[in-house]
Amino acid sequence: MNESSKILEEMNDRSREVFRRVVEGYLASGDPVGSRTLTRSMSEKVSAATIRNVMQDLEFLGLLDSPHVSAGRVPTQLGLRMFVDGLLEVQELEIEDREKIDATLGSNAGDVGSMLDRIGAALSGVTHGASLVLAPKHEAPIKHIDFVSLSHDRALAVLVFADGHLENRVFRPAPGQTPSSMREAANFLNALAEGRTLSELREVMSHEITRRRQELDELARTMVQAGIAAWENEGEAPARLIVRGRANLLEDSAEAEELDRIRTLFDDLERKRDIVDFLERAEEGEGVRIFIGSENKLFSLSGSSLVVSPYMNADRKIIGAVGVIGPTRLNYGRIVPIVDYTAQVVGKLISDRGKG
Repeated sequence: MNESSKILEEMNDRSREVFRRVVEGYLASGDPVGSRTLTRSMSEKVSAATIRNVMQDLEFLGLLDSPHVSAGRVPTQLGLRMFVDGLLEVQELEIEDREKIDATLGSNAGDVGSMLDRIGAALSGVTHGASLVLAPKHEAPIKHIDFVSLSHDRALAVLVFADGHLENRVFRPAPGQTPSSMREAANFLNALAEGRTLSELREVMSHEITRRRQELDELARTMVQAGIAAWENEGEAPARLIVRGRANLLEDSAEAEELDRIRTLFDDLERKRDIVDFLERAEEGEGVRIFIGSENKLFSLSGSSLVVSPYMNADRKIIGAVGVIGPTRLNYGRIVPIVDYTAQVVGKLISDRGKG
């Protein structure tokens, strides 16, 4: 049992109700909730003074905070966590929300990236937040790899798969690369790549680079490593992560300080810092997960929450994730079933495509 669950279990009914109503009121309005407001909604008739005493106890426990003197209370991050884990009532998915997501899918035409972009736009529109869609890795066998110099500090990696799928990635090569070293790197990879998936190639390549280190000059070896990094690990994340609905968060944030935090969030996303952390957290288990504020370091500076669910292919293997970013006062009860349904839809679409 974690700390928040233990605190919740030890509360009496009155404290639990005051806490729940403060959080629900804050999530609905974004404003602090005062004792006089609660006297009108409590299931038992109690005085404002009694409620204030309960609020003070909850504040002492670290569950509530008072942003201004005598202006009511708001939940802390710990309080929101405890509410989400122990008191959140998840609603049924509304028919209108389901229909909006379904309508965007259309005929399932276009490539997977286009389909996921449409789904991200739908998810953002339905939730009025920013959506994240983590696309699946392409795991078909590789047919050919090539590197093309675009300028002194930019190169294009071209990856052709055996099923006809083509991926192009622009990346920054190490200083001093030449067309000759690029050709050598491509030849080295192609000798290893055919018939192998990208994941398999990366594993084999690390062994081969060690074994044949003397056969490759320094520049070519760096190129090989940079080229694969265009698809794997941190270099892979930008192409796999689709972000839609930035304007929704900016429009909802009236205060300059909050706007700055939201911009910081998207600056982080655009630089793709800590994306690996997001991927690991999103892909490590089934079901919808909720990260509040600093629980996810990617969003800790923005005061935001992330509601995310992995999706699976026909083999029940987790291959990606969908999620919604919003302020910590998200309507979690409504957002959770939307994210859950969207993840199921994406998984089914990916599985159906695999059968085709």
